[in-house]
Amino acid sequence: MIVSSTPKTTIRLANPDAKLLLMQANNILAQEQRKREAFYNDINEQQKAEFINGEVVIHSPVKIEHNEGVSLLSRLLSIYVDRHQLGFVGIEKVMIALTRNDYEPDICFFKREKAQHFQPRQTLFPAPDLVIEFLSKGTAHIDRGIKYIDYQASGIQEYWIIDPIKQVLEQYRLQDGAYQLIIKSNSGSIECQPLDNFNFPIQAIFDGNENLKLIQTILST
Repeated sequence: MIVSSTPKTTIRLANPDAKLLLMQANNILAQEQRKREAFYNDINEQQKAEFINGEVVIHSPVKIEHNEGVSLLSRLLSIYVDRHQLGFVGIEKVMIALTRNDYEPDICFFKREKAQHFQPRQTLFPAPDLVIEFLSKGTAHIDRGIKYIDYQASGIQEYWIIDPIKQVLEQYRLQDGAYQLIIKSNSGSIECQPLDNFNFPIQAIFDGNENLKLIQTILST
């Protein structure tokens, strides 16, 4: 649900009125920043809210298949990361503050080099090394649109888009400044570079039994 909006301006520096357009854009961005600061003051821990291009987006409650997928994958990654002391896994309510926008990804991961500087009462976080979004009908256009562009521009090493209904995972990896599709599948395995090349079956994201077996393997090694 969009609760506020800001007009968009495109600047072409070759135009004779480029300076005027730049001033207008700066005014818009200044207004947007004030809205962003108000957003920080207004949000609470009970809401899942994001600030996207001057708009506050409040997300609806998720469906069970979405919740189950996030729960299984976050549990798996958290245990693996803790076991190998790789960093920090954030789940749903961790807000990442990028250049213009603020997002609360379903799952994100920060390498130890970043995570070691986090403070106990910290509420805003830098760009992660891995972001995972589970698709829903209301957010798919955001996950595949502005978030894809923003995560890429912010240098986030890997971006996963997961369809919990079709049980398909898309893995994008940053190469020469642009995301390249590495895998799109509902079977086989996936290798995650930010997690020291952790390799695991895709079905462990969707199948509780496979998930538990993999966790047992991780804990036994």
